[in-house]
Amino acid sequence: MAKRTAGIHHITAIVGHPQENVDFYAGVLGLRLVKQTVNFDDPGTYHLYFGNNSGKPGTIITFFPWADAYLGTIGDGQVGVTSYMIPVGAMPFWEQRLTHFNVAFTRIERFGEQYLEFDDPHGLHLDLVERAEGEANDWSFGGITAEYAIKGFGGATLLSSQPAQTAQLLEKVMGLEYIGQEGDIARYRSYADIGNVIDLKLSSSGEGSMGVGTVHHIAWRAEDDRDQLEWQEFVADQGYGVTAVRDRNYFNAIYFREHGNILFEIATDPPGFAHDESYETMGQQLKLPAQYEPHRSMLEKVLIPIHIRELD
Repeated sequence: MAKRTAGIHHITAIVGHPQENVDFYAGVLGLRLVKQTVNFDDPGTYHLYFGNNSGKPGTIITFFPWADAYLGTIGDGQVGVTSYMIPVGAMPFWEQRLTHFNVAFTRIERFGEQYLEFDDPHGLHLDLVERAEGEANDWSFGGITAEYAIKGFGGATLLSSQPAQTAQLLEKVMGLEYIGQEGDIARYRSYADIGNVIDLKLSSSGEGSMGVGTVHHIAWRAEDDRDQLEWQEFVADQGYGVTAVRDRNYFNAIYFREHGNILFEIATDPPGFAHDESYETMGQQLKLPAQYEPHRSMLEKVLIPIHIRELD
């Protein structure tokens, strides 16, 4: 049984103060906060989801914000850079916008594409790349219209402690196509039009450690529950220890740690983010899974209030 993932479902990172997180990803980058919920394993911590207007898989970045927590170190065993895709011709707009909000950036070229590299307020490495593929994001916020809005993930750069084994995994297990190599970066691509380009660094970046400013895991797409169970069996047959299916309310998830020490998740596309609130109201209220609803009043006292606001 051979399998092929469509690409990235979501990326989850650890950050600092939740309002700073909201201000940057909604206020500066113009993403939609599609879900306010809690970390199901640590309900005193938010789990915030940002994406395009509809919360489509391949656009979702999620955060566990811990105010005043210790800083992590970006390194082997992590996603090193999260890439966002913007419309062709939008780069000058983003150069001006990042400059306006005092976000330092650098321009680089990789595999014939121009990138803007910058960090979020808590140290996560991000970049923007123009691509024609992928549908426009019609979420408009803070002066960002569909002509310029981030469409979703362009991809990610993986930092592996065992890059040769991670490379084999990407091709032979996840079903990505090898595109080529430039310097110490190998490029792979999935068949989807978004969240589809994975760059693998072939040299060590030094040991990484989890904490604020680091990616916790990268999640790959499964079409539905049946497809996910096939993935679970397939991954186990390749010699990886894979978890039982876990209900995350907006998708089901399985997890395994690949040989380069990066935590992988495989998440179902359905049911999505609008089954417990409408598309029009997504992200406006704190939504809790059933097991935590009896504790809502306590959790609302513990969680730091956040506000989605346009920035000057």
